[in-house]
Amino acid sequence: MSDVERLVGRAEALISRLEALLPLPAAAPDWTAAVAFRWRKSNGRGFLHPIRQLHKIRLADLRDVDPQKRRIEDNTRQFVAGRSANNVLLTGARGTGKSSLVKALLNQYAKKGLRLIEVDKADLIDLPDIVDLVAGRPERFVVFCDDLSFEAGEPGYKALKSVLDGSVAAVPDNVLIYATSNRRHLMPEYHDENLETKHVDGEIHPGEATEEKISLSERFGLWLSFYPFDQDAYVDIVNHWLKTFGVPADRVDEARPAALQWALLRGSRSGRVAWQFARDWAGRLTAK
Repeated sequence: MSDVERLVGRAEALISRLEALLPLPAAAPDWTAAVAFRWRKSNGRGFLHPIRQLHKIRLADLRDVDPQKRRIEDNTRQFVAGRSANNVLLTGARGTGKSSLVKALLNQYAKKGLRLIEVDKADLIDLPDIVDLVAGRPERFVVFCDDLSFEAGEPGYKALKSVLDGSVAAVPDNVLIYATSNRRHLMPEYHDENLETKHVDGEIHPGEATEEKISLSERFGLWLSFYPFDQDAYVDIVNHWLKTFGVPADRVDEARPAALQWALLRGSRSGRVAWQFARDWAGRLTAK
């Protein structure tokens, strides 16, 4: 055997060993095991883990967000029916029902083929692999990113931007991205960036840093904004959950002072705080 042949043999052996160390392509899960999946990783390999215990929240449980609920339900209904629909960005005050709305949509439309894949921000770089995994499936997939925000230079930012609308490859028709965030443009905005703004012939031109941040959020075709609840809306939500948890109708009104005190101590009149109070009140009432 010549020196060249020995060198080629050693190179092939080395390549084989390196290939064994590389993560294998994600395997398709049992699609009948669940209607929701979570993208997880083990030893560098990503896979879809079925979520068998779903949150039981219904669209009817989400109060005082009717305009937002109507728009995202219309968009989802179009998507499930095979018609064109938009990626959705839900932004605004914490605890106002952004992520609960996505969960309720899954419960409403799962029987019609809607499926949900939850992806953490750190795993957004795997979005192309996830998209390839579901391409061609008959189901309609919403890739869900909850509480999304980026700092400068994070790798998931570029991956999400590319999948939304920035790659040569088209995203399959059976995939949409729904994301929630407390930041309208998904990235921190600094006062110094306003100094880059220029005035040209009476027109305002934002600086490059601002344009870059806006360029991600504007790739979502549908923006939904959520706002803090006033006192009446908060009490309405409390009353709804008290009835849902089985509190007798004639005992609901007496919870109002305690509900307001609960919100004051928490520093928030959000839907989440209302739900937490109702769970506590109903539990203590049952124990008596």
